[in-house]
Amino acid sequence: MAIVKMKKLRLAVMARERKALLKELLLLGCVEISEPSELEAGDFPGLERCASGELMSDRADYALLTDAVKLMDKYAPAKGGFLKPLPEAKAEAVLDESALPADLAIAGKVTDKAEEIRRCQSETARLEASAAALAPWLELDVPLNYKGSATTVFATASLPAAADLTEADTALGAAAPEAQLFRVSADKSLNYLALVCYKDEYDAALEALRPLGFNLMGPGEYAGTAKEETAKAEAAVKELAEKQQKLAEDIAQLASHRSELKLRADTLSTKIARAEAEEKFMGTETTVLLQGWLPAESEEDLARLLGKYDCAWETADPTEEEIPDVPVKLKNNKFTRALNMVTEMYSLPAYNNVDPNPLMAPFFILFYGIMLADMGYGLLMIIAAIVVLAKAKPRKGMRNFFELMLWCGISTTIWGAITGGFFSDMPLQIAQIINPDTTWTGLPALFTPLNDTIMILIGAMCLGFVQIITGMIINVVIKVKRGEIFSAVFEEGTWFVLFIGIACLALGVGSIAGVPVVIVLGAVMLFIGSARGKKGFGIITGFIGAIYNGVTGYFGDILSYSRLMALMLAGSVIAQVFNTIGAIAGNIFVFLLISIVGNALNFALNLLGCFVHDLRLQCLEYFGKFYEDGGKPFRPLAFNTKYVSVTNDK
Repeated sequence: MAIVKMKKLRLAVMARERKALLKELLLLGCVEISEPSELEAGDFPGLERCASGELMSDRADYALLTDAVKLMDKYAPAKGGFLKPLPEAKAEAVLDESALPADLAIAGKVTDKAEEIRRCQSETARLEASAAALAPWLELDVPLNYKGSATTVFATASLPAAADLTEADTALGAAAPEAQLFRVSADKSLNYLALVCYKDEYDAALEALRPLGFNLMGPGEYAGTAKEETAKAEAAVKELAEKQQKLAEDIAQLASHRSELKLRADTLSTKIARAEAEEKFMGTETTVLLQGWLPAESEEDLARLLGKYDCAWETADPTEEEIPDVPVKLKNNKFTRALNMVTEMYSLPAYNNVDPNPLMAPFFILFYGIMLADMGYGLLMIIAAIVVLAKAKPRKGMRNFFELMLWCGISTTIWGAITGGFFSDMPLQIAQIINPDTTWTGLPALFTPLNDTIMILIGAMCLGFVQIITGMIINVVIKVKRGEIFSAVFEEGTWFVLFIGIACLALGVGSIAGVPVVIVLGAVMLFIGSARGKKGFGIITGFIGAIYNGVTGYFGDILSYSRLMALMLAGSVIAQVFNTIGAIAGNIFVFLLISIVGNALNFALNLLGCFVHDLRLQCLEYFGKFYEDGGKPFRPLAFNTKYVSVTNDK
């Protein structure tokens, strides 16, 4: 339960052995290859960055395989679901590239067929849009590309639906006596018309009709009538639909290769990881140099591996200047590793700081249980976590999430038993519906959020005070280890004395001749600590500022823990309100329906709300007392597969 000690690795190996070495380091899984910090290309004759010529093509092939898998999942969804664990595969199978060309060919067929489906869909959309444009002209039995004869003009046009067609006919007759206006169809916005006139009357006809909103419009250049062209479009759409169905069936048949494509995708992702690591090497035509980090506890394993190669290597502890660049790996047990997701969500600790997980775990889990505090909700969390962990066997982040849910569910159940909450007061409401004359008053409770609000508020702030003091003690230990004795005594130590003095004053002890000695001692220590590095009037202002900042800061931090009471009270009241509403009808089925829906909403809201507020207490109030963030995560060259679980990686 600590930050793993790291060693810096420098290694020189023959260039012909670098790919074999990379594969072995991948299997070992404990070396992070970093950018060279001491060498640059050109520093020595012939020394250049190593390049992997296949990296770009490998990335493209990986994208092809993953796209093909997604398309298979779309057109032929795999059986199983959320609780289905990843299939297992041996490391040798993941590293085997012999079947890669064949699987890439299959992936290419899948993506080609999907692209053809997209083209069909685009053409279908175009044809449907054309058919929609032809709909107003279906009653027109004239070919749509007909423009008239040698002496006449035929044109299609529109008038607003509000326009008076009689007025249009009158205006047209006055301007072009031989012209005719025919109404083809109409909708809510337009009248669709056909105009026939002599060519020498055409301009006059347009001038007469334009003031009425007359607008020339054509459905398009088609050789046939609207009915004929619509029928062609519908036939083409039907044909395209059949083609899409056939292509989708072809993809579904190729989905029998889904597991092979997933394995090959992980093969390529592993190959890409090795190639990206290789590009961090520096070397000549015969020798390559690499730099990296490894856990000190893995040094013997690395030594056994490198003994098989013609190489020179050394490891060393990081220097003070290298501390910010040292990757951080947290070593936790099954209880505290669940908090990794919280730490990583905030920020990893600096390499020379402390692992916050074991220091945070008891508080986080305790506070979550206090805020949710319901046996029903806690049991749901426990059941959900156990089922997912047992069935799906999630990895890394998801595993940590459900393990944290399990621990928080246990805490929630315990606090629910303390407060007598089982979906709030559901048992009592059910008992009263079944027997209105019952004398049962509900589940036993040591205290309840509604009746003991002030006590819970005081208890919440006391717990907050304990956590803040814990954070200060941790910071004292860190400072003492670093030799910062003065800072530890006159910063955290000062407030310890002041807190003790306030307690003594409240209890009426620790005073001599009416003078609160302990508080005076604390004030003197605060004055000395605030005066450090200051002169003249700055000493006074520093002392006043230290008092103000300290009092308001600690008071604000402690008051922030009142959210423990607020969340407990809010969750209990909301659930109780839904239960009360459901019980009004006096029918058990109506009650269960309303209560289940209401409690489901309340559970979903508080499941997230309690996590967010708990996270805030840890990251701001608690971490603010001792935590130094900014650590870089340790990312060794190792299997990081998406579709399979490697069974024998080290």
